Amino acid sequence: MTSIAEISECLTGTLNSNSNVRMAAEIKLSQLSAIPETSLALSQLVVSQDGDMSLRQSATILLRKYVKERWSPYFQNFKGNAPSPEIKNQVRQAVFQGLSDPNRKIRSLCALVLTSIANCDWPDEYPDLLNNLISLISSGSPDAVHGAMQVFTEFIKADLTEDQILPVLRDLLPVLLSILGATEHQSPLTRSRTISVFRQCTISLYTVKEQHPVAVKEAIASVLPVWLEAFKVLLAIDPQTDVNGDNWDGLAIRIQIFKALETTHTSFPRALQPYMNDMLDLAVGHLDILYPMFDRYYLSSSDPIPSSSEDEPVHLSHLISAILDFISGMVRGGKAKSWFTAEHSAALISSVFKYAQMTDEDEETWANNANSFVAQEDDETQDYSVRVAGFDLLAALMDRNPAKITATFQSAIQQVIQTSEQARNSGNDNWWRPLEAALASIGSQAESIEDCLEDEEDSERPKPIDIESLLGGIIPTVLTLREHPFLQGRGFVFASQYAKLLPVQLAGQYIDAAVNVIESEEGSIPVKISAVRAVHNFCNGTDDAALTPFMARIARDMGPFIMQTSEDTLSLVLETLSVIVAVDKGTWMTSDLAHALVHAILDVWAKNNKDPILLSIFPDILESLCSASVEGIYEVVVKEALPSLCNSLSSAPLEESWTASSALELINALIRGEHAMGEGFFSVLAPHLFKCLAVVEDRDALQNGIVSLTLVVRKDCNQLVSWADESGRSGLDYVLTLVAKLLQGEDESAGLTIGDLIIHLLRRAGDAVLPVLPELLQAMVNRMTTAKTASFVQSLIIPFAFLITHQQDTVLSLLESTNVQGRSGLDILIHTWCENAETFQGFWASRISSMALSQLFMSERPSLQSLMVKGDIIVKPETRNVIMTRSRTKTTPTEFTSVSFPVKALKILVHDLQSGGESATFNAAGNAADLEEDDDDENWSDAEDGGAPKRDAELEFLSDLIGPKGLAFDNDDILDDTEDEDLKSDPISQMNMQEHLTWF
Repeated sequence: MTSIAEISECLTGTLNSNSNVRMAAEIKLSQLSAIPETSLALSQLVVSQDGDMSLRQSATILLRKYVKERWSPYFQNFKGNAPSPEIKNQVRQAVFQGLSDPNRKIRSLCALVLTSIANCDWPDEYPDLLNNLISLISSGSPDAVHGAMQVFTEFIKADLTEDQILPVLRDLLPVLLSILGATEHQSPLTRSRTISVFRQCTISLYTVKEQHPVAVKEAIASVLPVWLEAFKVLLAIDPQTDVNGDNWDGLAIRIQIFKALETTHTSFPRALQPYMNDMLDLAVGHLDILYPMFDRYYLSSSDPIPSSSEDEPVHLSHLISAILDFISGMVRGGKAKSWFTAEHSAALISSVFKYAQMTDEDEETWANNANSFVAQEDDETQDYSVRVAGFDLLAALMDRNPAKITATFQSAIQQVIQTSEQARNSGNDNWWRPLEAALASIGSQAESIEDCLEDEEDSERPKPIDIESLLGGIIPTVLTLREHPFLQGRGFVFASQYAKLLPVQLAGQYIDAAVNVIESEEGSIPVKISAVRAVHNFCNGTDDAALTPFMARIARDMGPFIMQTSEDTLSLVLETLSVIVAVDKGTWMTSDLAHALVHAILDVWAKNNKDPILLSIFPDILESLCSASVEGIYEVVVKEALPSLCNSLSSAPLEESWTASSALELINALIRGEHAMGEGFFSVLAPHLFKCLAVVEDRDALQNGIVSLTLVVRKDCNQLVSWADESGRSGLDYVLTLVAKLLQGEDESAGLTIGDLIIHLLRRAGDAVLPVLPELLQAMVNRMTTAKTASFVQSLIIPFAFLITHQQDTVLSLLESTNVQGRSGLDILIHTWCENAETFQGFWASRISSMALSQLFMSERPSLQSLMVKGDIIVKPETRNVIMTRSRTKTTPTEFTSVSFPVKALKILVHDLQSGGESATFNAAGNAADLEEDDDDENWSDAEDGGAPKRDAELEFLSDLIGPKGLAFDNDDILDDTEDEDLKSDPISQMNMQEHLTWF
């Protein structure tokens, strides 16, 4: 049996400076971990008050590792030899005892161990845990409450089931409220955890309100007002009292309050409504009162930021972000719209401008990663910050009242310009920060502001903001301030964000200035990257007439730039290049420039072909180059790129399949270019392509290879049909082998593109496919018997549908003569088709399926007339109005009726016809029909005034998204980019399907 002394000796050895001693101790501990009694010895050492503190902490960490690896098969990393129930019980008792330990770190570590154990054991093997925890936090002991609260924070979030939530909350929330109010006995961080648990309880209540509407309504009516009153009292205390001491622990309470208010507003806005105005007043008051401290610690950097009394940091910036998030939610909710007067909105915008200033940490971070600086406004992957939260609040305000908020921007920016100039003249080194923040704030709303200006102009009302004066007066001055690179860079980005408002001549001047910065050897990195971002924005928002004179020069600069730029900024530079080469269809491109760009792109691709973000950009650049309207550019690009990519394709090791996959994506971009596929293109590609696809197992590589073949068939099928290798084996034979490989594989996702390839082969290759057609169809029917996913089933059925519309008797005869495990091929196809027809995706695929089914319905073939297929579900008395869980389905299997194929086909076609006209769900106008609500949810309705029209608009938009139900069957808008050009122009896509179905 493992003893405490033995464990202590090993743990002491792991702290020894001698590496040999440490290694021997670690090996011994690993061996002891396989002994169940080790967990008991560890837990006893953890709570041993006379033990060495470093050993006790190490024992707790090791015990948590033991739980993850040895406690139960529940854990993913379980290695076996779980302790007995008796040992587990003793360990749980010891760890629970550790929650009250006098040492804070021991309490926190025990809380982590107990949370891991609870995840596995509660409630079945540890039923008294919850009551024990509630008793512990009711004890009044600060140490015990601190330890228990750390368990509750995670426990409520992860472990309570729907049936357990309400009983637990009835016992727990009153105790938590008493701890929150115990200002003299409990620490601020412990009190803050009570609010965190309350917040999680609110989320839990929301999740069960449908199952227990009456109980939840009672709980909300009795619980929330008490807590909200407590929040109001706590927030009314001057926040300066929490930032004047040695630590900022008191801020943690305010942070959690504003997070809880946001959650309450999201979940139960009606309960919060009586408090909304007061809470908003308190929120704005906090922003005003705390700004001097924010300036002192984050902007002026005159003092170090105070640390927390525990390991978890508490920052003033966290509180400001929580306040801004809460206000944003209130704006979007609409229930406090009377509070958002012009005065309050102006105060909020002024606060955002102040808090959006670059902090010292921002300046240091963005100096090393300038892309983060210029990506703040539109990058969804950006790090969360006060600045981001402020921009989100501005966006919410703009959505509610764009004209008035835009006019407020005008007043605010003028005020900032004036005060910044005064600060500059007085020698303030930080004068530039407010101006940069104001420009960044207004720039973040550029799209909304431009839309607002357009609406006001159309209504013949005055412009609420004068962006032109900023672009013509303030920004040119800013661009000359080299000593303030972030402000200079912001000037470039701001100008490009409002590129649509620039006259052609002024736009040209800005572009020229940006290019000069990129070419300069003296410019700082933030300014250069800002100039690149500006070029990117100008290319997206300026007329080609202003851009074209500069494009060759900029593209020439970008080539070397992408080979030298750092990893952090490479994506921005590549994205910029991708929009540059698309300007004016590349009329400015030269052969030498195209050659240089392709060489640079392939060089950068070879070094970064594992980066998923960059890999999405390379194909766009090559496709644009291949689509250049200048004669000869396509040939230059293909000559430079294709041999190199083919070499990568055939030489990439199997374990580096991502190289082959990304090389195929680039090859596909060459084929997609808006030029005919050059003569001999496929003869260069084919040996490398088929060699790669014969051995590679990677799903993405296989899919991209199938796409390559499909594009070749669409662009110039004759090159595939006429190609053969040195032994005389044809390209079609290689294709058939590849299709067979994919059909035999278990990974259905790799074969999703097969259907498109086969369809285009049948449409383009004609008689050339006939020799291999029987074998191909046989393989597809065989795979139908095991296909599981709807999309893969569709890729197998649609080629048959196409063939039936062209060669019905031949295909049916072939299927009738095919035998698969005692069933005819026709039986397999029809059964699979009827079960999946209503799930088919894509405009052309749905139409070809309907067309083929209508032909089969009219066929008098005996094999079809006598075929029985699955009909409707049989609803039994014991399953009526019962949710069928997995266990219920096992005891009461779902059964279906059997109907003849013609009856089933008619039902499918009638359903298609209804979808094409007035369906049962949507009326002719595309609005929702008046359906009776069956969830009695009126008590939870929180729609704002005018909610019904908004709901109608949302449903109308939804009807457009889900297709035929909301649109006429033959609406051309359905033919979007999801269908390739070949299928859009196919007669099936052009015919009046509703008329055809009605006629037949």
